[in-house]
This record gives sequence, C-alpha cells and structure tokens, in this order.
Amino acid sequence: MSDSWVPNSASRQDPGGRRRSWAELLAGRVKREKYNSERAQKLKESAVRLLRSHQDLNALLLEVEGPLCKKLSLSKVIDCDSSEAYANHSSSFIGSALQDQASRLGVPVGILSAGMVASSVGQICTAPAETSHPVLLTVEQRKKLSSLLEFAQYLLAHSMFSRLSFCQELWKIQSSLLLEAVWHIHVQGIVSLQELLESHPDMHAVGSWLFRNLCCLCEQMEASCQHADVARAMLSDFVQMFVLRGFQKNSDLRRTVEPEKMPQVAVDVLQRMLIFALDALAAGVQEESSTHKIVRCWFGVFSGHTLGSVISTDPLKRFFSHTLTQILTHSPVLKASDAVQMQREWSFARTHPLLTALYRRLFVMLSPEELVGHLQEVLETQEVHWQRVLSFVSALVVCFPEAQQLLEDWVARLMAQAFESCQLDSMVTAFLVVRQAALEGPSAFLSYADWFKASFGSTRGYHGCSKKALVFLFTFLSDLVPFESPRYLQVHILHPPLVPSKYRSLLTDYISLAKTRLADLKVSIENMGLYEDLSSAGDITEPHSQALQDVEKAVMVFEHTGKIPITVMEASIFRRPYYVSHFLPALLTPRVLPKVPDSRVAFIESLKRADKIPPSLYSTYCQACSAAEEKPEDAALGVRAEPSSAEEPLGQLTAALGELRASMTDPSQRDVISAQVAVISERLRAVLGHNEDDSSVEISKIQLSINTPRLEPREHMAVDLLLTSFCQNLMAASSVAPPDRQGPWATLFVRTMCGRVLPAVLTRLCQLLRHQGPSLSAPHVLGLAALAVHLGESRSALPEVDVGPPAPDAGLPVPALFDSLLTCRTRDSLFFCLKFCTAAISYSLCKFSSQSRDTLCSCLSPGLFKKFQFLVFRLFSEARQPLSEEDAASLSWRPLYLPSADWQRAALSLWTHRTFRELLKEEDVLTYQDWLHLELEIQPEADALSDTERQDFHQWAIHEHFLPESSASGGCDGDLQAACTILVNELMDFHQSSRSYDHSENSDLVFGGRTGNEDIISRLQEMVADLELQQDLSVPLGHTPSQGHFLFEIFRRRLQALTSGWSVAASLQRQRELLMYKRILLRLPSSVLCGSSFQAEEPITARCEQFFHLVNSEMRNFCSHGGALTQDITAHFFRGLLNACLRSRDPSLMVDFILAKCQTKCPLILTSALVWWPSLEPMLLCRWRRHCQSPLPWELQKLQEGRQFASDFLSPEAASPAPNPDWLSAAALHFAIQQVREENIRKQLKKLDCEREELLVFLFFFSLMGLLSSQLTSNSATDPPKAFHVCAAILECLEKRKISWLALFQLTESDLRLGRLLLRVAPDQHTRLLPFAFYSLLSYFHEDAAIREEAFLHVAVDMYLKLVQLFVAGDTSTVSPPAGRSLELQGQGNPVELITKARLFLLQLIPRCPKKSFSHMAELLVDRGDCDPEVIAALQSRQQAAPDVDLSQEPHLF
Repeated sequence: MSDSWVPNSASRQDPGGRRRSWAELLAGRVKREKYNSERAQKLKESAVRLLRSHQDLNALLLEVEGPLCKKLSLSKVIDCDSSEAYANHSSSFIGSALQDQASRLGVPVGILSAGMVASSVGQICTAPAETSHPVLLTVEQRKKLSSLLEFAQYLLAHSMFSRLSFCQELWKIQSSLLLEAVWHIHVQGIVSLQELLESHPDMHAVGSWLFRNLCCLCEQMEASCQHADVARAMLSDFVQMFVLRGFQKNSDLRRTVEPEKMPQVAVDVLQRMLIFALDALAAGVQEESSTHKIVRCWFGVFSGHTLGSVISTDPLKRFFSHTLTQILTHSPVLKASDAVQMQREWSFARTHPLLTALYRRLFVMLSPEELVGHLQEVLETQEVHWQRVLSFVSALVVCFPEAQQLLEDWVARLMAQAFESCQLDSMVTAFLVVRQAALEGPSAFLSYADWFKASFGSTRGYHGCSKKALVFLFTFLSDLVPFESPRYLQVHILHPPLVPSKYRSLLTDYISLAKTRLADLKVSIENMGLYEDLSSAGDITEPHSQALQDVEKAVMVFEHTGKIPITVMEASIFRRPYYVSHFLPALLTPRVLPKVPDSRVAFIESLKRADKIPPSLYSTYCQACSAAEEKPEDAALGVRAEPSSAEEPLGQLTAALGELRASMTDPSQRDVISAQVAVISERLRAVLGHNEDDSSVEISKIQLSINTPRLEPREHMAVDLLLTSFCQNLMAASSVAPPDRQGPWATLFVRTMCGRVLPAVLTRLCQLLRHQGPSLSAPHVLGLAALAVHLGESRSALPEVDVGPPAPDAGLPVPALFDSLLTCRTRDSLFFCLKFCTAAISYSLCKFSSQSRDTLCSCLSPGLFKKFQFLVFRLFSEARQPLSEEDAASLSWRPLYLPSADWQRAALSLWTHRTFRELLKEEDVLTYQDWLHLELEIQPEADALSDTERQDFHQWAIHEHFLPESSASGGCDGDLQAACTILVNELMDFHQSSRSYDHSENSDLVFGGRTGNEDIISRLQEMVADLELQQDLSVPLGHTPSQGHFLFEIFRRRLQALTSGWSVAASLQRQRELLMYKRILLRLPSSVLCGSSFQAEEPITARCEQFFHLVNSEMRNFCSHGGALTQDITAHFFRGLLNACLRSRDPSLMVDFILAKCQTKCPLILTSALVWWPSLEPMLLCRWRRHCQSPLPWELQKLQEGRQFASDFLSPEAASPAPNPDWLSAAALHFAIQQVREENIRKQLKKLDCEREELLVFLFFFSLMGLLSSQLTSNSATDPPKAFHVCAAILECLEKRKISWLALFQLTESDLRLGRLLLRVAPDQHTRLLPFAFYSLLSYFHEDAAIREEAFLHVAVDMYLKLVQLFVAGDTSTVSPPAGRSLELQGQGNPVELITKARLFLLQLIPRCPKKSFSHMAELLVDRGDCDPEVIAALQSRQQAAPDVDLSQEPHLF
C-alpha cells in the first residue's frame, strides 16, 4: 500500500522498526476498545469505500499474508502470452483467494471482485494504443480483455460478481474507457449495454459520451481500418439496441432503475447523430472529410444489413417515421417565399447524394401511402425545413411511380381546402409540391404547365366557383410574381386561367404584372421552348440553347412514333416567331449528312412535305450541307454524356443479379427464383425508370439503327449487367442440369427485358452480334444464343423492329432481327455465325425437346436455320455427302458450355441430329435462291475458303446440289436456264439493295458499292455459255433461233415491276436497274445482244429486236448522254454484230441490212457509233480484215464519211459535201462541234448557209438537245453558254434562209420524216423540256416570223402552256442537276423569269397575228383553260374579233 493511501504510516511501525501488518494493527485496536456493533458496521463500510477508491488492487492483494497470496497477480491472469497463465493460477484458485480476502475484510466478495475487474479493464484501456483507433482496442488489448472477461464470467457464474458495483466502477473510469471494451462486456454477457447505460447517474452526460464515441467509430469504419468487422458489429449492436429500447411502446427493461431512462438515452443518441449529420450537410460538408465519413457511415445504418436482425417491424417503422420527422422539421430557417425562389436547386439530381441515399433507405420500410400521409401530417402540424421537404418530394416521385397519383390526390385536396376557405398555407403547399415534383420530368410527374392547365384552364377548375375564388387565385399569383422564376411566369401567360368575361380585368392585370416582371428580367415571352425544362440550372436558358433541346426532344419523339410531334405542329401555327426564329435554325444547322439518312434527316423531310419549312430556308440548308461535305470537320459532333446518378441503383441491380446467380446451382432455391427475378425487375426500373422519354405512348415498332447503334451510358451499363448475368446464369445452370430441366428462370429473366428496356437490349445485341461478334467468348455466344431463343419464345408479345436500310422496309419480328444481325462476309463473321447458329439451334432442340415442332421453329427465324445449312455446306466438305440413317447422331448440350468447346464437332453433330434432319424435311430448307443470297455477301479477299476451294464449292453447289434437286426441295429441276434466271434476279436484287453498299463513314456511296462475290458472275458466264452451246445444237444449220434470249425477258419483267414516272426516286431506281443490266450484258458473250448468226431469210433476229426495244424504251432515257449510248455497250453490240454477220453467207450484205434497219428501228445505235468512232473503227477494221478481204460494208463507210464530213466542216479548208442521210451527217457535225472550243466555232458555222435545208433542221434539233443536256447535267461535254450560242447561230441561219423549223417542237411518232427518227434519239426528258429551249431562244426569233408563218402562234402557245404545266406540276425539279444548281437558261434567269417573258411575248403577239393563225386553236386549248386565264382570254378574244386590223403598226416585241 502506498503511503498516500494511509496517513501517518510511521505509526504502523513497532519500536524495533518492523513494519506491522494490517491484521496486527486491527487486532491491537480491538484489544484496546470495546466491541461496538454500530462501530463495526461503520468500519466495514469504510473498508468497502477504501477498496472502491483503491486504484491498484494487485498491490492490495499482495499485502494479504500468506505465500499463495504473495504469488497471486491478476496481470498474469489476463496476460494470454504468459506461460503461467491458468497453468498455476486457475479461475477457481483466484476466486477462492478473493473469497478468503473478502471474509477477512468483511466485504461482500461480489463487490471486491467487481472493483478488481473494473480496475483491470481500466488498465487495459489505458495501455498504449494506436492513436488512429480511439474507440477500438489493439490486438494485444483485445486478447487481454478476452482473458479478463473469461475470469469475470467464472465469477458471475459462481455468484461472486456484483453487476451494479461493476457498472458504477466502470463509470468512474469513463474518461479512459473504450467503446469496444464496453461492447465486449455486453457481448460476453458480463453486463448488458442497457444495464450499463442505465446505471449512469447523468443521462445527458452518457448521451454525450456515446455520441462522441459513435462519431469516432463511424470515422474509423470509413477509414477502412483492419478492425472493420468488429467496428461494424459494434455499430450494428448499438443501433439495434437504441432502436428497440427507444421506439418500443411498452418497455420492459426488467432492471432496478426507472424504465424511462433507457428510451431517453436511446432517442437522445439517435437524435444527436441525425442532427449532426443534417447540420453537416447544411454547412456543405467536403467530400472525404472526417465529417463526411461520419455522415456517410451513420446514414448507412439505415440499410437492411445493419437493422436486419430487428425482428419486429413496428419499432423500426416508428424509428424511421421519427427520423423522417426530424429531417423535415430540423432547423426550419427558410420561409415559403425562399422556397419559391430556390426550389429548382433542390431537385433529386442536385440534392446531396448522402441525403438522397437516406431517403431511399427510409423508403424501404415505409410505403408510399405512409410516406405521403406522414409528410401531410408534418406540414399541417409543425414548422418545416422547406429544402428538405421539397427534396423529399423529389425523391418520392423518382423512387415510387405510384407516388405521382398519391401526390396528385393530396394536392387536389389541398387546392379544394384552399379555395373553400381561402387558406393561403394550403395553396402555398400545393404549388410548391407540384412544382417540385414536376422538376423531375414527365416520367415522374406531369409538367407544371399541364397541371396548371388542368387545374385552371377549364370551367371545372378550382377557381370557377365564385368571384371570391378568382380574387383569391389572382391575389396569390400576384403575390408570387416578385419571387417567381421566368419559366413559371411564361406558363401562366401562355396557359392563363379560364376567366369569365366579366372578370377579365383580373386576368389582364395579372398578365400585365407578369409581363412587366419578365421585362425587368429581360426575358421574352416568345422564347419559351416547346418542351419546357424546369430543371435547368438558371432561371431560363438562352433561346438558342432551348431550341437545341427542343430539337433533340422533337427528333427523339419522331424517332419513336414516326410522326411529327403535336407540340411542333402547334408551335408552327400558334408560336410561329419562336418556331421560325429559333426552332428551325437549330434544326437546320448545317452538317455533313450521313450516308444512311438518320432520324433527323427523316424529321426534316417530313416537315418539308408538310410545308412547315420555308423553301428558301430549306434551300439554304441544303447548300450549306453540301458545302460542309467539302470541308473537313473541325470537331466530331456528339452528345455530351451527363454524369451518371445511378450508381446506387446499379449497385442494387448488381447485388440482385448476384443473388439470382447464387441460386442457379442450389436446387433448394428454385422456389425463390421468381421472387428474385421480380426484385431484379424493380431494380432495373429504378436504374432506368426516371430517364425515360416523356412520351408515354406505347411503342408499336422499335426503331433500331443497325449500322450505328448507340446507347446512353446508363442504359449501356444496365443492359450489360443483364446480359452478363444471363450468360453467367446459363453457364451455372448448365453445369448441374440440361436446358430442359433448368426450370423457368430463363423465361422469367427474359420477360424483364421485354418491357421498356427492350429497345436498349436489342441495341446492345446489335452492337455485340453485328459489330463485335467474332471477339465474343464461348460463354457469351452460348448465353446470347439462348437469349435469342427465349426472345423468340415471347415473339407474340414483342413489337416489331425497324432496322433501317439493310433490311426490308417492313418491320421485322424479333426472331428475324437476329438473322439480320448475323452477317456472312468474312472468315471471322462466318465462324461466329456458325457458332451462334449452332448454339441457338442446339439449345432450342434441348430446351423444347418434348414440345411440338411448331414451338421449336417459332423460337428461331427460318433465316437462322438456313444460315446454319449454308455455313455447314460451305465450311465442312464432309457435310456435302448424302447422309444415311446410320449417320444420325444424338445431341448433347453439355460439351457446348465448356470453355474448350469444339464448334466444328458440335456443328456436325447438330447437322446429323435426327430431329434437326426431320425439321429440314418439312420446312426451312436452304434453297438455291437462299444460297445465292448468302453467297453474294461473301468478300473473296477475306473469305475462309481459298480461291480454288471457293470455285470447287460453287461448282458443287450449283451443278451437283441445287441444279439436279427438285424445285420442291429448293432446287432447279435440272433446268439450267431456270438456274440462270434465279441467279440473275438474285444478282440484281443484291445490287439494288443496300447490302451491296459499304456504310462506313469515309466511303462514297457509288453504284454497285461492294461488288459482292464476283465469282458468282463467273459462274453465270459459264452457265450462259453452256446454254449458248445447247441452243446452237438445237437450231438446224442455216436457220436463226426463233426465240429471244431469256435475259431480256427477265429485264422486261423487272422493269414492269418498278415504279413508273419522272420522280427523282423512280428515275434513280430505274437508272440503277438499267446500269446493272448493262453490266451483266457486258460480262456475257456479245451473241446475247445479236444472236450467233444472221440469215437472209430472217436477218433481224429476235435477240436484236429485244435489244433494240431495250435501247429505245429504257436505255435511251437512262443510259445515254448527249444522244449516244456509252462506249462499252456500243462496242459490245458491234462486236456481236460482226461476229454474227461473219458467219453468214454474205457478211457485207448482212451488216448493211442490219445497220440500214437501225436507221428506223434504233437510230441511237448509229449516233452512238458516231460518238465513239475513233475507238470503234480500229476494232471493226481489225475484225473485218481478219475474215474478209473486201472493204468495210457500205453502212459502216457511211459512218466513216459522216465523221470525215464533220471534221472537214470545222477545218479552215473548204468543206466537202455532206453525205446522206442528212440526219446522220447532222449528228456527226453536232458531236464534232461539241469537241471544239467556242471561239473556233462561230466562224465555221457561217458555212451552214451552203448546206442542205434538212441537214440544218436536224442539226438545229441536235443542238437543242445539247443545250438541254448542258443545263441538266453538270458533267456535260458542252458548257451552257457555248451550247446556247450554237443554237442561236443555227437558228439565225434558218431564219435567214426562211427554213421552217417549227416542226421540231411538234414531233410525233406518226411523223415518219422527223418524229419517229428524232424521238428515238432524244431522251423523253429532253423532249418534255423543249418548251424551255424554245423560249430560251426568244430574243433570236425573227421579227417577221411570228406573222409570216401561220403555225408560229400555234407552236408558241403550245410551248407556253406546256411550260406552265411543267412548272405548276413541279417537274422543273427534274432539270435540277445533282449538285443543286437550278435551271438558269442563258440570258433568261430562272424558270419563273422565263415564264414571265414568254407570257409578255404572247400577250404582245396575239393582237398582231392574222386570223388564219388561230385555226385549230380551240383544239389546243381543250383542258388547258386554267393554265393562264389571261392568255386564254386574249386568244379567244382575238379569235372572235373583227377581220384583221392594220398589220403595219407592229409592236416592239423584242
């Protein structure tokens, strides 16, 4: 015992200096004093107080006499590392010693042991500890405490321990007591937390101590310390105890203290922690600061894992309700006016993430009805913190879809109460709640504008009951004006309340006040966007920025519905200033237009067709886009990705998916799978629900861009989680059972993807299968294939999918979509397609093995079966052999899901599977047409087969497989011509479809695009050559085949099926078709055009007739330029002509006869020969001289002479006479003029005065065609000014020589001299546009011509009326060149100016014409009376007038 503990210690020594023991001292006092019982009791109490106040019980025990007591040391008992621990000092020994000592002291052993253990706890807690863990024990401290508590448990079990004394002793060392030590005392059952806390004399002090320690504990937990598990368990136990004891209706603590203390402490601590967190958030806590960590950790206790062991939900609900009340009412510093001004800053996205996370955790326990009811109760009874109230409303509508209706009903009650008794508080609450909910977008709550219109925009509105209600409404709105956001003022002005006319002044006063406020804020009422965004950061966005948002929203709605949004249509009428000044410029921002028209292009075209875009603005936009294509882009345009706010929902979705995967391999968990899938569906809705489009219209068709599929980042992450989970679940389930015994999990899982997330799922599948397929691993391939099967299983409930140009125009069912996503072009895509088809078909056969064949086939598209057959035939030569019954194999799903799956073996196993073979016998067999369709897509340079292997495969497929196969089985019945017909049609379809185009961003869209598999055309050449040999053998010697070639019949049928007319789309489609015809003809023998031989009895073969008809009816219009066919087809015809004629008895006679017939049947062949004669002549001479020694046939010599005449005419020397026929010489001269520069022509054209009249007329016609060609095409051989001057010079010569030329503008097929010939040379488009050429030469008409020639007026009126009809019908667009250059005839301006000049000319001409000029005028005007009433009236008036007036008074017409 130290001296400080006992005063006057010197008196304890005897005279000899020996220190006497405490027993001797006591014995001596007993001897000197008489026994007094009262004094004895006081002495015992003093001894107990002495023991309680002693701080070193070990030293005290050492003073007890006896050798065992001297060895007794409690530090060794709690020292786990000491070799003497419990070896020499057992609990029983120490307990016995304590009993002896207590009996000696006359002190209860429980009190003595409690004090000793409490002192030891204090020593352990005050031992050196890590400063970073102020509430946690070190590992060493924890071991020592564990040993001590085991000893205490022994004492407690033997009734040698006083809990009350222990609690009192612990609180005496409160300053050094660690929270973990208290928790261990509770866990080990020494003293419960409730008992310990209730024993403290000062409830406020213990609450403060717990608050400080809990804050430190939370901070340590967030610091990721090594004792995190202990810390979490501590926090969970403390919180559970506080909730149970603080929020139980009837507390039964079964303790000696008053039962009211514990609930007070519990509620006090919980409230302290919540208030600390709310104050920290209000003060703007910094990320990752110590305070932030404490708040984040404390809010985490509201999650399920912390409170999961609380069995009764009643205390938990009361705790959550109490917490919600504290959140809504703590520190109510804001007024309602502040809320009106600031509430848009309190939306869900802008609320602190920690607070929104707390809201979501409270929502788990409380239903939406309870939450709304509680909010209503708090607002009615207490002062509230408006920021947290309104942020709570935002969280409510975001997290609960059903909250919208609950809030609407509550707001309706508030509004009814407000107008019933003019309650301003109810009115304020209703407006604030509605505006706050509307901030979260239309998917969460109706917009404020819609609510305001619904509430006050009709006679059923709240304000319509009386004048008092009206005054109350407008007083309220007027009071709000100084605090209102411009957005709300705009809503009130654009959608004002419906007011009776006699109270109109109330509305006008408010509108004036609101407009004045907007003017003060410098906001225009016209600049409000079409789709208001009340959640924007500022009061109002700039008109340009708002217009950009409106454009994006409108395009999105158009993409989903395919129709112009109603909002845009209304704005084009009722809000035209904003529509024209802001919306259209934002929509028509110039850009490089995509190769494949996107939704924006389609939207613009729809608006243009609806006359919602001014033509001038559209024209400017087109020109700017064309200019943008010529300039490099400065920056890639894209949508700025907003930071994702879905981390928490994504985490919950990930956890739910993980729980489902854990159940896959546990048969006992099969019953809970449906519930787990339901949870996944809810989590998925939480991730994507609040980010949906505001249009709630059910989508009947999904729009999918197959070439450029794009997803928002949040959708991308969510869908990837779903797809990855499905693949993992399938692998896990397949490891324990085959597909047919895996239960309905896959079907249930896929149903979660068939709702609003389906477009995103299909878009992601498009990205994976079409663009990343070869890089997918085997588990991914298997999982996605199984997913395709189950989506097909639900096909009846799924909308169709529009995938754009590569697929048919009609919508595709979802199973057929997978057929479009799987391409067969390169080696990698071939093998990936094989894997996917093998997996999908195998899974389908295994999954539905016990069901009907219809079920098997309905899950997958026929295209998938056909692609599998195509790939097996193509890649595995052993599959090309016929199968026998013995080859039938069984099908096992098990090897497929293994990582080292042998796909070739799996594919061949499926190929020989009995059920699969039976399916192919009934339907879905690969036909010859299907094979060609797939084979044409192969890119030979990236093929899996070598050139030789590919050729061998083609030979086998055509000649050994499909050609001999019956038509019922997809073959050709041995008919080689039928095989060629199918091949040509499929080849044409391939090049007409967008499959033959390369859709990469940097590639130009040119005719033909990719050439496809060129080897197929080689096979066509071989087959046609075989047919030619067969036909030659079937025709008797000396005779000509009576039938034409089958190719021309194919062309005829296909052309009949095309759309007729002169629209741009129809013309381009027809032109592309004809160009492909020409390409095919050029690749085939020239005998296809003319036949193999000509005979005198029947010189013009059926093939020649077919070719002439094709040229006259189609190629003349779409494959000719400037009156001539292209060089390749011209040379091909003449090669065929010579080859056939050289086989006849008199080749020269046959050539002359055929070419003479061409003058009347197909003159375009001859004009084409004139154009290409320099390159054609050497070939003809070489072939002719090789077989004949005579000169060229006479008709070919005429072509030579015509070219020579044209050359001589343009030379400085004297020109030779023009050979016959005149039209041929005129054509040769016209083509030669086009090759000479303009300055060299004018002098030479004077020689025309000496030429024959007919030659001049023909030359004038060809020059007119050249003039129109120069205006119609940008790559014409003659520029417009030159062509115009040539026409003018020839016209002057005709006028000078008084040669009539008017017949050129009245050509008909019945006119054998001019009409039939020239109409077969000029394209129909040119002859239709002759009125333009006529009036473009108006200034060169001779002054006397109009009166001299009787037919002039008739022709002039006819040309004018046709010109007006072309313009009115919109056919002037057909003369616009591809580059966007409008028709501007030289010296005449645009077509409108030309019509104006022509009209003025006629009105001046009509009065001066003689009476005979009006003959047959009535026939001309039939059905044309509405073209130009004034001109028609002038004609009719002059026709009915008196005899001719004096014609000498001529007007100045020119």
